[in-house]
Amino acid sequence: MSARSPRKAAVAAWIGSALEYYDFFLYGSAAALVFPHVFFSPDDPATATLISLGTFGVAYAARPLGALVLGHFGDRLGRRKIMVFTLVLMGLSTFVVGCLPTYAQVGTAAPVLLVLMRVLQGLSAAGEQASANSMTLEHAPEDRRGYFTSFTLNGTQAGQIVATLAFVPVAALPEEQLYSWGWRLPFLVSAVVAVAGYVIRRKLTETPAFLQASAADDVAALPLAHLLRHHWADVLRVVAASLIATVQTVFTVWALSYATGDRVGLDRSAMLWVGALANTVALAAIPLWARLSDRIGRKPVFLTGALGSAVMIFVYLWSLSAGSYPLVFTTGVLCFGVVYSAANASWPAFYGEMFSTRVRLSGMAIGTQIGFAVAGFAVTFAERIAGRDGANWPGVAAFTAGICLISALAAVTARETHRVPTAELGRKRAATTPRSVQAMN
Repeated sequence: MSARSPRKAAVAAWIGSALEYYDFFLYGSAAALVFPHVFFSPDDPATATLISLGTFGVAYAARPLGALVLGHFGDRLGRRKIMVFTLVLMGLSTFVVGCLPTYAQVGTAAPVLLVLMRVLQGLSAAGEQASANSMTLEHAPEDRRGYFTSFTLNGTQAGQIVATLAFVPVAALPEEQLYSWGWRLPFLVSAVVAVAGYVIRRKLTETPAFLQASAADDVAALPLAHLLRHHWADVLRVVAASLIATVQTVFTVWALSYATGDRVGLDRSAMLWVGALANTVALAAIPLWARLSDRIGRKPVFLTGALGSAVMIFVYLWSLSAGSYPLVFTTGVLCFGVVYSAANASWPAFYGEMFSTRVRLSGMAIGTQIGFAVAGFAVTFAERIAGRDGANWPGVAAFTAGICLISALAAVTARETHRVPTAELGRKRAATTPRSVQAMN
């Protein structure tokens, strides 16, 4: 394997994930700030906001289905083909959102079309991270798998920054311009994403692990059947651990809606800058946490992120209720940029190392996307918990913290695999035998 291959795979994963999740998170900002006024009836603003946030979760509901389909083909045909397909699908579906007619123009057909495009976004996202993580893990040196796989999540954070910043000038427009044409501009840019994604990923080489499995005729004919027969416990473990993504959806969507609503009344642009700054800090924190996971293990780093987020979400939502911009910026950066990044940095390698090459993409895709589906709808649950006046932020914090504890418990039950050779991952013997002992046998 060329020394450049791990870097090329990591860069391709970073750029592709940044482009794809620009699209995905762009929808979140719009769902909180614009879509209630554009795609739903103006007669009941509170209900329009609730349903708009619910459409954000629709993509997460579609992701398990996408994981089943794309996971199967990713383990049958290879990681590269899925990486190209998912990025093009995301770019095109997001572009179409920017072209949709509004509720005032076509009535209930508007939210129906919006939900359809959101479903396509969810199908695309289902295969993106799992294929990119598999690609980087299988290209990476054995002692740096955590670092190289973290590029996928680092790209995700970069995409969220760009999506947030793209909405800052748009959100500053007068409401008439914002709701008529301004909100469409960031979505229309996604036409570029489809082209860029194809150019970036079409020449990426397949992973050595998958090529070796193909040459040895060791590719599973039915990856899902093999996965559920031999790795069902790890799939359930990944599902539970992936619920940690609730921190992200509550922070980026529900908290944004709550902070800029009538009860708190913080400035839209300022709150978007909180998200952008927190994600910028995360860009630096993620590779540092990932390097640490290569040294001390995946579990300690993931647990730091999960348990720390359970505490920090109370602090952040309290700062929003206090309405203090210095507090909001400080606690937002600490919560999402630093603490949550520990879990985000470690899970790509942590989850991927639970599975063998034959079912790695399927296992990661199905496990994460079921967990992420719950996390996506956590925004709607949070809105109901908060009440129509949004007063019950402690209830939202307790709900989020409880989910963090579930994720932590799942991680505690997992095996530590950071020192297991790549070829031995997913085998029972590799789960308990250190590399040094294996070398003596």
